[in-house]
Amino acid sequence: MAAALLLIRYCVLFTFWTLSDAKIEIVAGEPDVKVNDRYLLLCKAGGEGTITWFFNDEEVEEDNEDFLTEKLDETSSKLIINAAKLSNTGTYTCKCEYDSGGDKETSADVFVYEPITFGKTATYHEFLKGGQALIPCVATGKPAVEVQWYRSSTQLGTDGKPRITVRPDNILQIDDIQREDRGTYTCKAFIKGRPLFETLDISVVVNTQPVVEIHEKQKTVKSGPDSTVSITCSTSGEPKPEITWSIPTALDSSRHEFNSDRSELTIKPVKREDKGEYICTAKNKIGESTVTAFLDVSEHPVVILSQSEVKVKPGEMVAVSCNISGHPMPSLQWIKKGPDGNTGFSSSGRIKVQGSDLIVEKVAPSDGGLYSCIANSSSGIKEEDFSLQTSPGKPSQVSVNPGAAAASFNLSKAVVDGGSTITAYILQWKQDPQQKWNEMVINSTDPLVATPLLPYSEYSFRLAARNIVGQGEFSDISNARTLGEREPDKPFLTDKEIKFEENIARLPFKQLDTGGSPISFYTVHYKADKDDEWREKDLLPNATEIYLHDLQYSSDYQLKIVAHNPNGPSMPAMLNFTVPQSSAVSKPGLGKGGVVGIVMLVFLVLLIAVDATCCYTNRCGMLMFLAVKLFGQKVPGSKVMEEGDGNGTAIDMKVNGLASPRGSIPKQQAQNSAPPGVQSEVTCDKAHLTKFEKAPANGDTTTDA
Repeated sequence: MAAALLLIRYCVLFTFWTLSDAKIEIVAGEPDVKVNDRYLLLCKAGGEGTITWFFNDEEVEEDNEDFLTEKLDETSSKLIINAAKLSNTGTYTCKCEYDSGGDKETSADVFVYEPITFGKTATYHEFLKGGQALIPCVATGKPAVEVQWYRSSTQLGTDGKPRITVRPDNILQIDDIQREDRGTYTCKAFIKGRPLFETLDISVVVNTQPVVEIHEKQKTVKSGPDSTVSITCSTSGEPKPEITWSIPTALDSSRHEFNSDRSELTIKPVKREDKGEYICTAKNKIGESTVTAFLDVSEHPVVILSQSEVKVKPGEMVAVSCNISGHPMPSLQWIKKGPDGNTGFSSSGRIKVQGSDLIVEKVAPSDGGLYSCIANSSSGIKEEDFSLQTSPGKPSQVSVNPGAAAASFNLSKAVVDGGSTITAYILQWKQDPQQKWNEMVINSTDPLVATPLLPYSEYSFRLAARNIVGQGEFSDISNARTLGEREPDKPFLTDKEIKFEENIARLPFKQLDTGGSPISFYTVHYKADKDDEWREKDLLPNATEIYLHDLQYSSDYQLKIVAHNPNGPSMPAMLNFTVPQSSAVSKPGLGKGGVVGIVMLVFLVLLIAVDATCCYTNRCGMLMFLAVKLFGQKVPGSKVMEEGDGNGTAIDMKVNGLASPRGSIPKQQAQNSAPPGVQSEVTCDKAHLTKFEKAPANGDTTTDA
């Protein structure tokens, strides 16, 4: 019987525990639901049982046309509002009767509303300055909608100012509207009692009479092809006024330019006929306003050449016209520009001035260059250049320096370029007067070397210059004999042709004279300035480029190249160059110094740790030594023999033959169980007792000298 009662008791307790542990809840979205939206409520009972739905305390039947209920499993059920209506607003309750006994319920509120709309409310209004502005806001929605007006987050109509008010029909009224009242106003409509609202921005424009002004009402400017003048007309008004201009001459789009709103007129170039009145008119639908400015023009000298560049052959004639104008009328002068100064011309001779024309008869290479027509008046000076270009002159003072397989040309005097830069030289040579000339075309920046030649042979040489117009006359013939076979000349290097790709360098070179024998190979030596050893590499005999890799960034290098033929090596050609820094961004890293520092720090920490261990265990090491030297005592934990043998007898130890130091003070101390009141002498002498001075084990304090 007792066992049955105990079992019943446990069953009741289990049922109570199960019911108290069950938790029921409704899972749903936001409680505010738009009309015609579909809405889901999910009930989780937390235990098995029968779930029933209630709306406003009335049980939801399965055939209800507004709701759909569905059991998901033994512990959950859902209720769906298919198309929400305003009448669906209320409280939804989920109740569960648990199979284990007992029941629980929970509720959720749902609010159905019709979205707020502003209908045909106008979002743009214009008002005349000083008038009354009425700005309506028509907002609809269900349940009832309330309206508030804001500007820059500040609510209007609540500050007590009579000029701006909100009428009962939600119209914003602004009396005596001013320019500062223009801008954006916000109509905020919300459903009362719910956090549901919509806003509408409404733009307000305040129209005003146009105002126009020109700051510089009179300007004086010189005319000329490069002369520019601007007249600015400042306007204000709302709507923005349209600007029109009245000017002394017909509008010319090639000379008259306006900015985007036509408030600025720019004239370029300024002409004499631009003198006069300029009227700026600003007009909008409210009215119009005008202002006048006066422009005075003095004419800068103008020079116009019939041609700016002429290319002719020597012996031809050139005529160039120079037309000038200006106010007052300028004078005209022709000059030739040169490194030694300017040269004028008379009305006679091979180069002469007739009226405004420059005439050059039988053009010679020395006539090439720049000529200038200058117009001069009180309004200024203007000049225009004319370029006369012809073929280069005949080279003079030419010398030939023969080698074994090549000959170099030297020009002691620069060749007359004919008014155009010399681009190349034509080198010619031959052995027999009856033979045709051998020819090479050499860039003007390269060495003038004729190759290949035969060793120890007689040759005739000449050269001519070439520019953009053509080739000039050849120099006089020079005769020379080449040398016998020998070592090659040193290769030709220049730092202007070096190309870098990161830390890789390409250096082109030329072998001008092989010494009469084929090149066997080239030897290249190079090193960074900060290095001691040279690096070496060999090149094939047909090589024309030195390729160096794995160079050090941002480093200066020295390079030597030697050519070899069967007769021996040439003199070295030397070149210094600098490798640029890397284009890649270098990442910060730990250098060799940092690694060494870390190793030393670790070693020091280990040393201190070992020394400290020795100090406190074996009473030895550097720390022990420093403690004794600095403080005159051993570190804590070491037993001091001078304190006695532990038998409770005070021991007075003194070094034989030494008096007590001055400044010693008696002090009451209780050491090693010494009786109270026994006086122990403490002195400034911190020296340790030697093994001969230590107290004997039997406590006898007698010491021998």
